[in-house]
Amino acid sequence: MASSVVVFHHVGYRKLFPWFLRQPGRTVPRKIGESLGRPFSGSLRLAPADPLLTERGRSQLCSGAVARPAWSRLLRCPTTRQSSSVTAGAPLCRSPHSRDLLCPGNNRSSGVRMSSSTSSSDGQVKAKPKAQIPKRGSNTSPDLCAVSEPKTLKPQRSLPGTAVSLSQLPVDLRTSMEEKYKELAEELYSRSMAESEMRSAPYEFPEDSPIEQLEERRHRLERQISQDIKLMKEKSVYEVEMGFKERQMPLEREYQRVSISGEEKCGVPFTDLVDAAKCVVKALIIREKYIFRSMQTFCKTTAHALQDIGTSSPDLRIYEDTAETPVDADAPVHPPVSETHPYDNQDPKNMPPDTGYGCKMVDGVIHVFNKKTNMDKSTELDLPYPDLKEYLADTNVMMSLIINGPVKSFCYRRLQYLSSKFQMHILLNELKELAAQKRVPHRDFYNIRKVDTHIHASSCMNQKHLLRFIKRAMKKYPDEIVHVERGHGQTLRDVFETMNLTAYDLSVDTLDMHADRNTFHRFDKFNSKYNPIGESILREIFIKTDNYVEGKYFAHIVKEVMYDLEESKYQNSELRLSIYGRSRDEWDKLAEWAVKHRVYSDNVRWLIQVPRLFDVYQTKKQLANFQEMLENIFMPLFEVTIDPGSHPELHLFLEHVVGFDSVDDESKPEHHIFNLDSPLPGDWTNEHNPPYSYYLYYTYANMTVLNHLRRRRGFHTFVLRPHCGEAGPIHHLVSGFMLSENISHGLLLRKAPVLQYLYYLAQVGIAMSPLSNNSLFLSYHRNPLMEYLSRGLMISLSTDDPLQFHFTKEPLMEEYSIAAQVWKLSSCDMCELARNSVLMSGFSHKVKSYWLGPSYYKEGPESNDIRRTNVPDIRVAYRFETLTEELNLITHAVRTDELDSIDEEDTLTMGPVSGGR
Repeated sequence: MASSVVVFHHVGYRKLFPWFLRQPGRTVPRKIGESLGRPFSGSLRLAPADPLLTERGRSQLCSGAVARPAWSRLLRCPTTRQSSSVTAGAPLCRSPHSRDLLCPGNNRSSGVRMSSSTSSSDGQVKAKPKAQIPKRGSNTSPDLCAVSEPKTLKPQRSLPGTAVSLSQLPVDLRTSMEEKYKELAEELYSRSMAESEMRSAPYEFPEDSPIEQLEERRHRLERQISQDIKLMKEKSVYEVEMGFKERQMPLEREYQRVSISGEEKCGVPFTDLVDAAKCVVKALIIREKYIFRSMQTFCKTTAHALQDIGTSSPDLRIYEDTAETPVDADAPVHPPVSETHPYDNQDPKNMPPDTGYGCKMVDGVIHVFNKKTNMDKSTELDLPYPDLKEYLADTNVMMSLIINGPVKSFCYRRLQYLSSKFQMHILLNELKELAAQKRVPHRDFYNIRKVDTHIHASSCMNQKHLLRFIKRAMKKYPDEIVHVERGHGQTLRDVFETMNLTAYDLSVDTLDMHADRNTFHRFDKFNSKYNPIGESILREIFIKTDNYVEGKYFAHIVKEVMYDLEESKYQNSELRLSIYGRSRDEWDKLAEWAVKHRVYSDNVRWLIQVPRLFDVYQTKKQLANFQEMLENIFMPLFEVTIDPGSHPELHLFLEHVVGFDSVDDESKPEHHIFNLDSPLPGDWTNEHNPPYSYYLYYTYANMTVLNHLRRRRGFHTFVLRPHCGEAGPIHHLVSGFMLSENISHGLLLRKAPVLQYLYYLAQVGIAMSPLSNNSLFLSYHRNPLMEYLSRGLMISLSTDDPLQFHFTKEPLMEEYSIAAQVWKLSSCDMCELARNSVLMSGFSHKVKSYWLGPSYYKEGPESNDIRRTNVPDIRVAYRFETLTEELNLITHAVRTDELDSIDEEDTLTMGPVSGGR
């Protein structure tokens, strides 16, 4: 089958057409434009001023021209491969009125040569007849290139790099075209050489204007524009928003912001926005009520947003603020160290006096009375706490909100928007954040304050540390009686001889305390890892506070961990110690352990964890009912608050306790649903364990009453920071949202968009432990930490159990380093996590003022001191402005009079659902 073969040289049309593009009044056919990488349309049109291609020039080029657009032959060329029979070497000639005209010529200056032929099967070259196209005007002529029969060309020279044509034009045409093509080729070559020397960018910088000066001018212009826009925005908000108080927000102007314009900024209809906003505001009001009542910390930005819509916040000025010495802005980053040990002052005479109050537990909550002799309703102190009926009603409201379909869709959309907005922020401002960090002298990630907000004291050391301590104890105290078995004392040597082990035999593998693949979703096997060599007696000897040696070994190893923290200077921990509630003297024993062995460090604070093990104690007949367990936990605390001299060691120890934790396996099934039909604590005597929300409510209620009592006496208060959302049902996170200042883990938030959005808006602290989760409940690559961070949740990194999950001497740094490698965290991200950990921690206001700056408690970039935190003001400003925008979106869509109560048929009760599967 006949085929048209055309060959172009590299000097051909790709250099010819850029010249035409720059000439006024000329266009290029679509396919040629596409071959040049530019979308052109129409046919090539030349200016009449071109002497080569005017009517006069056309008569010189060819005897006649068909009235058709030029270059159409070139447009229809299917390929540029070479043909063995024909080699193109002639230049192209065209008329402004010819469409299929291709004029081969023998000019040596030609840059494009072409031949069209038909090849038969036997290799003979035949001319392809061309159809005559009707003329447009009266002076049409045959196609210039159409010939009646093939004519061979003599071999001839061409320009360097061009092919030699085997076809030949008539001599008269060749002669008439030679000078014109020579001029055209020379001009094209000169232009192509000039283009090759030009810069690749489509613009040029003057030599006297370097890039830095232009960038500086652009930044100045942007700042001016942003100021003008801000003024216009403030003016419009003032005029449009009636009754809305626009708070002054300090802005960090030196970064690029991403904003959404338009009437419907959230992407949903306004009615859906209003409905979702009502639900979200109700949930925030519920949390605000419970947090303020228990004297815990509620996010100031969120509280101001709720005040703007007219919600009445609880009175926070019931008690006068404790006067504290202000910290100077130029104060050192290290707080002053006390010259005396905090446990030295044990004399009861130097302690606050006895108030003479009496207390007793009523329906699971301790009530305080004016006198010990007459404890009736008339003498009861007004120490408020939410009663059971109120709590369950609010829980039902919260549960109905989080299962609402439209609210779930709205919250999911907002969370996706927050993630995308953070990615845009990083793309636009990452280099500016890094530059801000580089400008800070001396400060970097290694020498900023970091707090391990979730770590258990019984596993605060790593395996190698514990192994060395056990070997050292076996060599130093081999004959010390450490255990009593059936009335017979056993020395440390006897204990290991019964196991047929020596100090030399011990190794990390022998201890077998590291979590492995067998502990995944097996919390029972994980708990057994606390037993060195699988022997519970060694756990009692070495990592318990209440044993025959009064916790001597455990105190020594904890003090060694504290020494390591002090050596690092910038690492701190909040260690958790256990109170089980089996007996009333547990608090005194724990305080005696700490004071006697002087277990204290400025780098460490304590949290008290209460394991949810009532069913175990009740089975062993150690407790009669759940109220007895609550009395054992809280009654000593009320007694020491009323009369510190009654428990002097406990009073000193509580000065360094910051809160309570609730711990156990959340994945265990709960056989009871907490509602008004649930037994009161005094009546809870069955073998089943109370549900999670039952534990949390009564812990919260007693802690609230205790906080009010301690505040009256001028003592510091406690917070509730339970394990929550690691596994189990979703309503654990509902209870945590309502009652807790911070939580630990929070993995299940990834499955609950409404709760995750609420945790973001309320800035509830979440201490996450990816390495711990990786061994127990969730693989590392599925951990939602990076997702939470990008959306702006208040999260921090913690270790949980270094004994089971870590290998190095600095487990917190190990946690940071692995997270940075897996998720590619920047220095700004890691410093932000470290700053969050300090904000979430229970260290005092004065200590935080030294670590973060004297204005750390304020809002926005004003609260940040990059000299201490190494967090750029850009990042702090972005977080603050994004949170403020989200809160404004919610609060502007709803007002106090629009907060209607939820219909009863939509309310989800905590009881069994009728008709459910």
